[in-house]
Amino acid sequence: MIESRGVCKRFGSMAALAEVTAHIPKGSIYGLVGPNGSGKTTLLKTIAGIYRPDAGEVLAAGQPVWEAPAVKGKIFFLPDDLWFLPGSTLEEMAALYQGVYPSFDREEYRQLLGVFPLEEKQRLSRFSKGMRRQAGLILALSCRTPCLLLDEAFDGLDPMVRQKARKLLIREVESRGLTVAIASHNLRELEDLCDRVGLLYQGSLVLERELDDLRESFSKVQGAFPEPVDWDNTGLAILRREERGNLTSLLVRGRPEEIVKQLEGLRPLFVEALPLTLEEAFIGEMEALGYDYGDELSE
Repeated sequence: MIESRGVCKRFGSMAALAEVTAHIPKGSIYGLVGPNGSGKTTLLKTIAGIYRPDAGEVLAAGQPVWEAPAVKGKIFFLPDDLWFLPGSTLEEMAALYQGVYPSFDREEYRQLLGVFPLEEKQRLSRFSKGMRRQAGLILALSCRTPCLLLDEAFDGLDPMVRQKARKLLIREVESRGLTVAIASHNLRELEDLCDRVGLLYQGSLVLERELDDLRESFSKVQGAFPEPVDWDNTGLAILRREERGNLTSLLVRGRPEEIVKQLEGLRPLFVEALPLTLEEAFIGEMEALGYDYGDELSE
């Protein structure tokens, strides 16, 4: 498990992180979401031991990360702004990482080249953004560290390559208990991938939940009601309501079967539960807490 305990980080007068306490279970995929500028990259760099927290601490398997090279060596951080040695090839970068990470697996590296067919002797500076991202993933997974931190991991990848990357991450989690944390401003990228999610907003972790628990907390339903309904007096915890003629769509706190049963008491022409996306569940939770920035999470 990786933990941040009351972590604070400032850059001059700007508070980038404000007492962030997060829990990333071993062998899980943790989605760190939030608008641009919310502190996601700063938190990942602090977890990786690149930044020193001004207050609080980060622990990996119960051991402090800061000023602990042996612990840092078990964490691989793949940044959004990828960096490679000037003029280097993928083959040369692999040799470099093999010298830094004792766990580097040359056979895994070769297998990953079969998944992402890149020319390893070509200069990385000539690669497209998506190809550079694939090169970064090859190197990150080849290092075989127990923990992998990814910042906007899928940015620049086409849909087919993105799906390959997702499958590889899931395989590594299932086969060797890899712990993954993925930062993204786009909830749709993390749909059906993460076990647990945390939401950063203005440097604070305002929400941390198991994904299944989050989804089960809300229901999306629609129905047609022949008579006007006084929604304020239905007893439902309605977070959003849209009406188009007799058709009403609701985002409601509660389990779908319970909400449908309650709405059937209003004698609708029909009523049904609809699939709830991660984005809708998150927005519902945040609006319940008094935040309203749904558009920022779907850009």
